[in-house]
Amino acid sequence: MRTEKITIDTEFIRLDNLLKYAGCVDTGGAAKFLIQDGQVLVNGEVCTMRGKKMRKGDKAQIEDFLIEVDTL
Repeated sequence: MRTEKITIDTEFIRLDNLLKYAGCVDTGGAAKFLIQDGQVLVNGEVCTMRGKKMRKGDKAQIEDFLIEVDTL
């Protein structure tokens, strides 16, 4: 599994923006479809809320790509 740590300088980042920032998708529309289709896990559970607030320590997973949120 490929893991990437994304560092943000705010309290949270929305799930759809996290997927774009990490390079998993090219557009917000693509992120929306992946999330609504149930293809994204947040902290090990399917999440269909594209506006989900991702905070330090949260993890998002698409197939074998894991993204972990960290803060400055």
